[in-house]
Amino acid sequence: MYFFIEKFGIPLGGLIGAATIFLRYAFMAGVAFFVFYVIKRRSWLKYKIQQRFPAPKHIWSEVLHSASTALIFALMGIGIYCARAAGFTRIYTDISAYGWGYLVFSFVFMVVLHDTYFYWVHRVMHHPKVFMLTHRVHHQSRNPTPWASLSFQPLEAVLEFGIIPVAILCMPFHPLALFLFTVWSLFFNVTGHLGYELFPKGFVRHPVWKWMNTSTHHNMHHQRSNCNYGLYFNFWDRVMGTNDSRYELEFERIKERQRA
Repeated sequence: MYFFIEKFGIPLGGLIGAATIFLRYAFMAGVAFFVFYVIKRRSWLKYKIQQRFPAPKHIWSEVLHSASTALIFALMGIGIYCARAAGFTRIYTDISAYGWGYLVFSFVFMVVLHDTYFYWVHRVMHHPKVFMLTHRVHHQSRNPTPWASLSFQPLEAVLEFGIIPVAILCMPFHPLALFLFTVWSLFFNVTGHLGYELFPKGFVRHPVWKWMNTSTHHNMHHQRSNCNYGLYFNFWDRVMGTNDSRYELEFERIKERQRA
């Protein structure tokens, strides 16, 4: 985003940045969709969490809403660029100023921070008084595909991105750490909405791996809404008791179906 704005100016650079954001998303979501929903649609059906496929018109709705989200993310990126130019952010470009160790720490910190932020904002968006304004579109995908990853209403798109401006105002971040975070977040979003369960049997009962979320976990959220609010990790859902009580049984049921 910074490169395009500096090279082409804010209006054109912002549009190019929006296109770049969408194309990066389209590549990751598109490859996942093409492999699982086109090439391997029949042969990998046993891995599909819900054994039916959404209608084409619904998939196109996900794509169009994702495109609008990419534009909003780009506009917020322009805002960050202007804030940095005015000296309001703590973004730095010289890695030696804090070292590689801090860069890695800041990336990990952002992942953990975002997971916490997402859980609580997600729960707020499910409140009846704000659901229709923020989260309704995303939950139209009761049987999500990878294209549902960024299928948001405008206000939800702002809320989803909102942790980044707050973070860069409070602590130093290198653009590389922010870039790696966006790649991590997008990858996890796509796999969470994949609609297929690829983790092995016993994953959700393992003493370590049970703290990572699965595609089954988020798919159950899209089906039932009032459970499984977490994004990357299964920490807050466990602590707050918001895991669906059937989560582990559902995961193992899908694994048994795959073995059969």
